[in-house]
Amino acid sequence: MQSEFISAEKIVSVLTYKLLVDAVERGLGLFSQSNAEDVADNSTVDQPVRTVVNISNNGFLGCMPVYVEADQLLVTKLVTFFPKNKDVPTHNAIIVVFSANTGVPRAILDGDVITTRRTAAASVVATKHLANGNPRVLAILGCGVQASSHYEAFSDTFQLEQVRVWNHKPERAQEFARSREHSHNCVACDSAQDAVRDADVVVIVTSSNTPVLMAEWIKPGAHINGVGACRPDWAEIDPALMKSAVVYVDSREGALKESGDIILSGAKIFAEIGEVVNGTKSAKRDKTTVFKSLGMAVEDAVAAKIVLDEFGL
Repeated sequence: MQSEFISAEKIVSVLTYKLLVDAVERGLGLFSQSNAEDVADNSTVDQPVRTVVNISNNGFLGCMPVYVEADQLLVTKLVTFFPKNKDVPTHNAIIVVFSANTGVPRAILDGDVITTRRTAAASVVATKHLANGNPRVLAILGCGVQASSHYEAFSDTFQLEQVRVWNHKPERAQEFARSREHSHNCVACDSAQDAVRDADVVVIVTSSNTPVLMAEWIKPGAHINGVGACRPDWAEIDPALMKSAVVYVDSREGALKESGDIILSGAKIFAEIGEVVNGTKSAKRDKTTVFKSLGMAVEDAVAAKIVLDEFGL
């Protein structure tokens, strides 16, 4: 048995945000529809909450399986997160696609590009549905790989007039802005407060386990995509903001188990973003909204399908 391996370089060449945003939007809708009482034929998404193994206080190993009936996708991702890494990436992943008919592995894909891009695509989907009007000013807190993918995805999707970035290491923010100054009015800010002041949309993609985004800094009606703080005892958003905003999640079950921003603040979840996609829950565009994203296997699966289809596998 020999499975095809698809490298990051090959994935980058075909996994465009134009294709990915639509696929992730559909996948989020299928996921939420599968949890509804009146499940339609061929809409089942069987996706347990990820299994996480703690590794001697150094990092985590996560296993994320999913079966998407409509597309006959049987996929699992193995992902590690070692936040103390310095000279190698903090996140590493592979995605394995099996035949849904025989269980035989079809392909193994590099998981890093898919993870970063599908996460940004999910934030774009949430912003499309929840932002109050067309966003013009985007603030990004954090300057790692997720900041880069979100910058690219939002630039591809929205007519932005300015992007403001902040990092706890000022030189990182300056370099981020300098390398992108010709594609947008991208500026580095001295503080997180300066970055988010009057921003229409905020993306927070830090590795902080304590809040870096405060409620009093956010203008009424802004939309926030919370992407970091992926552990139940971590939080990057002020609990007061979480409790005052209308909160959306990718998975209600996952958020209640894994999201410190939800658990520690006691914030109430209004809806899954897939329920908004499906039209079964409303988008409170006139309110301050938070989309708490933890990332789901269904997002990996639909992204992997794009890659396999593009290569005829």
